[in-house]
Amino acid sequence: MKKEEIPQDLSSLGKITKEVCYAVDGSGKYVTELSRGWEIKINALDVAWNDIEGRKATAKEKVFRNEVSPLLFFMERALMDITILAGYTGFWKWQIKRHLRPEVFNKLSDKKLQRYADVFNVGIEDLKSMNVNEA
Repeated sequence: MKKEEIPQDLSSLGKITKEVCYAVDGSGKYVTELSRGWEIKINALDVAWNDIEGRKATAKEKVFRNEVSPLLFFMERALMDITILAGYTGFWKWQIKRHLRPEVFNKLSDKKLQRYADVFNVGIEDLKSMNVNEA
């Protein structure tokens, strides 16, 4: 790809970050150039973000139906799975699986809840009520 052919399609991430691309300059040498994005990648990111929003909505519904604890919502919101959350909290994976059950979550000590709250950057009450500012 020639330097002047690097796509500059503005995406939602284009205002925040740019991607380094390799291109050929006028003298035939490889150079790096910044790209704000390109349409195919923008579409793929939009599909992925829509999937994430759907997973968050599904998790929220399950919490309201008392099928799971609020941890599932916060995990989806933070793009975490049980393994990642275990790494951040220090809990074993089997413990987190138990904590996903509402009856177990509701009996957790403030000390354990604080570990989760710290990871998700919310307060304990916000963790329990799913009261978060979506930015």
